[in-house]
Amino acid sequence: MIELRAKSPCDGLLPLSIGGVTLSEAAPGAMTCLMPYKGQAAALSGALEVACGIAAPAPGHSTVSDGVRILWFGRETLLLIGPEPAPELAQHAAVVDHSDAWAVVRLEGPGAVDVLARLVPVDLRESAFAPGATARSELRHMQAAITRLSADAFEIMVFRGMARTLVHDLRDVMESVAARAGR
Repeated sequence: MIELRAKSPCDGLLPLSIGGVTLSEAAPGAMTCLMPYKGQAAALSGALEVACGIAAPAPGHSTVSDGVRILWFGRETLLLIGPEPAPELAQHAAVVDHSDAWAVVRLEGPGAVDVLARLVPVDLRESAFAPGATARSELRHMQAAITRLSADAFEIMVFRGMARTLVHDLRDVMESVAARAGR
């Protein structure tokens, strides 16, 4: 009999630490895409407050409370991370499970901004991209969602099938940044 075993997107690839920067796989839990029906964005935000204790974030931001995160995920799209979605959210939005769709990694350390600056066409300096800020952008040649978690930590999400490429590209740049810094 063949035994099947679920694997995470970055199974066998991470963790990785180079020059004071660490790349590790995150296990965010349930991930649900919420796309409000026409004219229902405010009602969805209210329903999220009731169901999760936090409202929908403004574009380019995220909200966090008690193990629940909501990311702005693009035009009229949110990503609920953590809990399973409350059934009443479906009254206001299309609710789509994305739990297995993404590879989610955490890049952290004093050189994390320098690493991402070589891959992402977004100003990620803390003065322009503070903790809680989130962006959908290109990361080298992949579409990604990038959220600043703290001064020196970022969460990066790419489509699951791009996990190996993401780790490869980040490793290359981590090595380059470390070499330039003499670490």
